[in-house]
Amino acid sequence: MTILAIDQGTTSTRALRIHANGSITPILSLTHHQSYPRNGWVEHDAEELLAHVSACIEAGRASGPVQVLGLANQGESCLGWDARTGKPVGPVIVWQDARTQDQTARLAAEGAGAMVLERAGLPLDPYFSASKLGWILREVPQARELAAHGHLRLGTTDAYFRDRLTGHFATDVTTASRTSLMNLAKCAWDPELCALFGVPIDCLPAITPTTGDLGHVEGLALTASVTDQQAALFGHTTHAPGQAKITFGTGAFALAVTGPLVSAKGVLPTVAWQLGGEAPVYALDGGVYAAAAAVNWARGLGLFSDHAEISQFVGTPAISRGLAFVPALAGLACPHWDRGARGAWMGLGLDHGKIDMMQALLEGIAYRAAEVLAAMEQIRPLDGPVSIDGGMTANGYFCQFLTDCLGREVRVSDEAELTAAGTGALAAVGAGLPMPLKGDGALLTPQNQPADWKPRFQAAREAVQRFGQS
Repeated sequence: MTILAIDQGTTSTRALRIHANGSITPILSLTHHQSYPRNGWVEHDAEELLAHVSACIEAGRASGPVQVLGLANQGESCLGWDARTGKPVGPVIVWQDARTQDQTARLAAEGAGAMVLERAGLPLDPYFSASKLGWILREVPQARELAAHGHLRLGTTDAYFRDRLTGHFATDVTTASRTSLMNLAKCAWDPELCALFGVPIDCLPAITPTTGDLGHVEGLALTASVTDQQAALFGHTTHAPGQAKITFGTGAFALAVTGPLVSAKGVLPTVAWQLGGEAPVYALDGGVYAAAAAVNWARGLGLFSDHAEISQFVGTPAISRGLAFVPALAGLACPHWDRGARGAWMGLGLDHGKIDMMQALLEGIAYRAAEVLAAMEQIRPLDGPVSIDGGMTANGYFCQFLTDCLGREVRVSDEAELTAAGTGALAAVGAGLPMPLKGDGALLTPQNQPADWKPRFQAAREAVQRFGQS
């Protein structure tokens, strides 16, 4: 048995073969252009993404026989296109894009936040797809014209890929749960939410389970379609209520399985997955907007050149010396949801250099992740080690500092391709095949931190929030 997993992410599209023993063979990786046409705007070329997905599928099939296909997507990134031709009416508006911040702020001022939170489980934030899709209809004349004649399709990138590749205009329930347009309890589009954001419900795709018979791509069965973070959650083998993972990629994304839907504050209830023929499994979700993005930004500033320089430090932690970094470079996400906050080093002195600043930066990302997990713990107690993955987990200092911040064991996955592993495992489930998952990794034990370190970081975080409000 061999499964082809396509991981269509924020910066690249990758094809990987998942073998029966759980091993993974990368086949092809294609990076795509990142466009920043205005401050706060982030766009991708939809046709470029589709071409890369198609090329990855072709490369995967050329590498040897495959039984089934699984597709992971970016989550909240979305677009509009012509139902007749499949041509996009504009670029993909990426999940990082904040162009609708004024609109979501206006809706919040009008008191709509409580209704959105109750029905969709999400706060009013431009991160999610609903306000982006509404923007397309308001601001793109071609979209309005197509909608008037019943020819407009709106959706997240997975719906676009599935429409173009399988002929079925559909999205899966995990991705739909990231739009602010789906009623979380019913797993169906909500007419009142659609009306609030100005998104015609008849322009939206059908919502399907995560696994099952989802169509065919040139004869290859698509048996799983899932948003990337939920795929990683499944890939970690964190399937039982209370189990949690954090993926440290562009941002840091935490998910903790709850099983049934639970009400939450600060953290977000979401759909973890829905296996074909079964009830949906729910989770708590929380993110940090800038994780590896902050590290890469600092590298671009010349604070370090090689990652080996910041994998260990001679001195004591920066926070112990009064130096803190708040990684709010794109605002603060969970549990604060403050887009006005901005990143900052607090406590800089003439005795601090580049390496001190980088040590504080890594510690700040760890503290922000700990804030997210603490908010989740208030809703649903966590069980067992927290499993982590992503590029930043190659940094030993960061992993141990995170473990100490959390005050609980952390398992550092030794599988670098957790999104692909989870996507492949879900595709196996959808096809009725054995599930190829291993769930191995090094276990880290927490060391006690002095009681004043965490309040010191919190004071720095509160300071940047106050500054953003001034």
